[in-house]
Formats: sequence, C-alpha cells, structure tokens
Amino acid sequence: MKPLLQLLRRPLLFVAGFSFFVNLLLLAPALFMLQVFDRVLTSQSRETLLVLLLGVAVALGLMLMLDYLRSRLQGVAGNLIAEQLSPTVAKVMLARSAHRAERVPSEGLRDVAALRNLFSAQGLLALFDAPWAFVYVAVIWLTHPLLGMAAAGASLLMLLLAVVNDRATRRDIEALQKEAARATRYLESSMQNAEVAQSLGMGDALVGRWRNLNARVSALQGPTARKSVAIAALTRTTRQAVQVLLQALGAYLVITGEGTPGILVACTILLGRALAPVEQVVGSWRVLAEGRLAFARLSELLGAAERQPQRMTLPAPTGRLHAQGLVYRPPQSERTILAGISLSLEAGESLAILGPSGAGKSTLVRLLTGLWTPNAGVVRLDHVDLAQWPREQLGPWLGYVPQDVELFAGTVAENIARLGEVDSEQVVRAAQRAGVHELILALEQGYDTVIDARGAMLSPGQRQRIALARALYGDPKLLVLDEPNSNLDGAGELALGEALRALNGQVTVVVVTHRSTLVQHMDKMLVLDAGRVQQYGTVAEVMQAMKRPGQNTGGGQVVAMPRTGPLPAPAAPAAPAAPLEKVS
Repeated sequence: MKPLLQLLRRPLLFVAGFSFFVNLLLLAPALFMLQVFDRVLTSQSRETLLVLLLGVAVALGLMLMLDYLRSRLQGVAGNLIAEQLSPTVAKVMLARSAHRAERVPSEGLRDVAALRNLFSAQGLLALFDAPWAFVYVAVIWLTHPLLGMAAAGASLLMLLLAVVNDRATRRDIEALQKEAARATRYLESSMQNAEVAQSLGMGDALVGRWRNLNARVSALQGPTARKSVAIAALTRTTRQAVQVLLQALGAYLVITGEGTPGILVACTILLGRALAPVEQVVGSWRVLAEGRLAFARLSELLGAAERQPQRMTLPAPTGRLHAQGLVYRPPQSERTILAGISLSLEAGESLAILGPSGAGKSTLVRLLTGLWTPNAGVVRLDHVDLAQWPREQLGPWLGYVPQDVELFAGTVAENIARLGEVDSEQVVRAAQRAGVHELILALEQGYDTVIDARGAMLSPGQRQRIALARALYGDPKLLVLDEPNSNLDGAGELALGEALRALNGQVTVVVVTHRSTLVQHMDKMLVLDAGRVQQYGTVAEVMQAMKRPGQNTGGGQVVAMPRTGPLPAPAAPAAPAAPLEKVS
C-alpha cells in the first residue's frame, strides 16, 4: 500500500490546499453581512454596498472554482485507487484462490470499490474542512468571548456525537460486512453449481439457505441503521438548537449594548460553517467506516505480497523433478493428507500416480506444480525449490491439466495460448501434439470459436482435450495431468495415448490415472494409499511387487503388465480403456 499512498500524496495535498482557500473564502459571506449591518445600513452608502457586493462575488467565484477543482481531484484520487490497486489485488486474489483453504472470491475487489467510494464521498471533503471549525470558532471568539465559548461548546458537543456514533456502530458495521460477505460467497458458489441445483430441484433449498444468511444481514443492518439515523437526527437537531441559542445570546448582547446586529448575523453564519463539516462526517460515517475497514483488509491482503523479495531470473529448466519428504496438512487442520512422499524423475521421464479415492493424489500434483506449499519437505525443479521460481517465469515451462477442467472466456485459440498473444503456429502445434486439431477444426468457427467462461458449449471431453493443448503450448518441460482421461471417449483416449508416447523422453510427465492405456506409456509408477507411498519404482517393478502375496493394499490386485504392450484385461470382459483393479 505504500506505493499507492505515495501516489495519492500529491492529489491529496492539492485537495488540502484547495480546502484551505475554500474555507478561507467562506469567511467572505460572514464579513459581508457584518459590514452590511454595521456600516452600510448605518451610513446608507450605496457605493460601499456595491464594493462589498463585488468583493463577495469575486470571493464566491474563486470559491466555486476551487471547490470544483478539489472535487475533481478527489475523483482523480478514487480513479488512481481503482487503476493501481485493482490489478494487484486481482493478482493476489488469483494466487490465494489457487489454495482451496484461502478462497477469496471477490472480497478484495469489493474492498477496492469501498475505498474508491470513500474518496468519492462528501464525508472525505468534510474531514478536510473539519479543522477549520477551530478557525471559525476563533473568529467568533474575537467578536465576543461569550459567543466564542458558546461556539466552542457547540463544536465539542458535535464532535462528541461523532465519537459516540463511531463507538456505537463500529462493531456493528464490522459484523454486518462479515455476514454480507458470507451471504455473497454462498450465492456466488451456488451460481457456479446452478446446473446441478436446477436439474435436481434444489433451487428452493438453496434460496432458502441464502435467505437465512441474508436474514442475519438484515438483522444486523436494522440496529446499525437505527443507531446511525438516530445519531444523525440528533446531530442535526443539536446543530439547529445551538444556532438558536447562539442567536439568542447574540441578541442579548445587542440588547445590552455589548454587540452589534452585524456581529449577531456574522457569528450565526460562522457557527453554521463550523458545525457543517462535523454534521457531514456523521452523515457519511458508514461510508467512512466501511472505507477504513476496507483499507485495513487491503493492507493485510497486500502486505504479504509486498514483503515478497524480488526473484532473479533463472535459466530454463530441463525438467528434472525431485521431491523429498513431502508432508501436507490443510491450514487450520490437524489431518495429514500426505506424509513422507519422495520421488525423483530425470528430464524426459514419466510417472503414473495411482491410488484409491482420497489417497492424496490430487494434493500431490498440486505440490509438484507449486500451487500448494508443503508443511515439510521440498519440491525441486532442476535443483531449484519451486518456491524460488516466480510464477510468471515458471508458468511457460509448466503444463497442467487439473481434475476439474475450466476454460476461460475467449476463443479456443486464446485459451490454448493461455490468454496471451496468440501465436498461430504455436497454437496449432500444441493442438496437433494433443491430438485435438481436427476436433477444433470441426467447431463452427474453428480456432476462432468463442466459448464462455466455463466452456459450457463444449462437452467435458472436448474441454479436457483443449486443456491438454493449453498445457502443451509453448513446449513445457514439466507436464502434470490429473485424471486427463476421465471424460474422454475412445478417440480421445487414443489421442491422449499417442500424445504421451510422442512426449516420451522429451518432456517430464506426471499423470494421475486409473487407466491401463496410460500406465503402459509411463516409465515409473507410484502407488498412494492414505497419503503414504505403498509402492514406487519402474512400472515393471511395481507391478511385479504387487503380484506378490500380501501386497494387496486395498482389496484389489494389480496384475503384472508388459512394458510395451497393453495391460492384460481382468477376468471379466473389459474395453481396452478399462480401469485398473483398485489400487490402494
């Protein structure tokens, strides 16, 4: 946040400077009334009245221009916040959202909007005007000490009401924002699963739960609004009351000969100017409080990113992958997902990871890609800890197809090119390596076919094959595939097998699979069960070891498999792409 504050310093200094002159010029109407009542009316001088009118007209004209400029500068500051913070916040949110335990869907960007609203609110200008209350009170004091004491007491009373407003609503506003964010997150997650909810008739149940969450927001919003409205009404009433009292006191001084009608009118105007900023602050308190909380959250969100040291550029990796003693526990959980995982792949070697559901296979590939950080142990790519690789530098050398494939809004070519500048030759080459070139050409617009954010117009198998092309774009050195054939038909399965065969010896490949057609293309095999390695070695060694008595780890047995041919089918008839017997 420090660079942003330095960037905002200049416009805010100009706002403060313009506020100085605006408030100085606001003395003109009070001085005008003082002179009219005490000099013009007594002297009956038209020339004096004309000069005073011209003078106050010039002052008000300058004030209009300066007030407009400071409002424009306030808007510039708000735009700077959006322009400078939004990309950084979005990038940090993207990185943190990659970790399932730190989902922050859009709170960060909403905080940026709240901070921008703060700089667009009149309450912020009132904060710049508020210190001038002391100047106005001092001028009133110069006219008569008794009037000055009354004005000072009124200002302190208004300030006390502002403090009471803060104390009365701060915790309520914090709780309200938390509950509102919770309800919004639930609604966003429900919308992501709208297809399932609609098909299973879950709409009423989801809306009912959201209404319950929203009811909590309303339950908090009611008392908070009542407190704010009550204090705002009390503030307005207090302001009117103290002005009436000051006028009565001024009238008394005029009656006793200690003051003049001009002083009475001028002091009334000055008191109104002294109390107006405080009233505006109280009226805009919720926006100011939300902006303050948003600033605190953004400072916390961006603090860790700002503390990250600059990474030096590293040479292109060859693809050698080494993991030693990996242990992983989700944040705020005592359950160990992975324990003591070690493996080593030379450049160009391939590894198949097998195991029952819940064994930790997907967790392991997230550690191997650097998406998640292990609690213990290290993953190295070419002897360099993955944590030392800047993501922008590592990304081009890494290909990744997650278990749940998601595409981005844009054309097929843009998705394959990873939303960067589309290199047609590279895009076509990646599609051909993935065996999806003909499939793409069969689409209505070919590579220029526009898909939505989730690729809904494509079948799951088509999305999976395009995701493989995206993973192969740019000649990565490490390719990690998590169940890449879970949605493929026979043609897709065959294309995937051909792609893996062509990559053998060129790209380091890690595949999570249950299918024999993929295992036969691998050099090594790792069997996981309950987060621990049960078998690890070459495919032939692991298959041979698991044939021995006592090596059945989960109720199923894996039969030996020739290195160059397809796996033997189990006792029951099965298609060539049938899953392996349960490995655990």
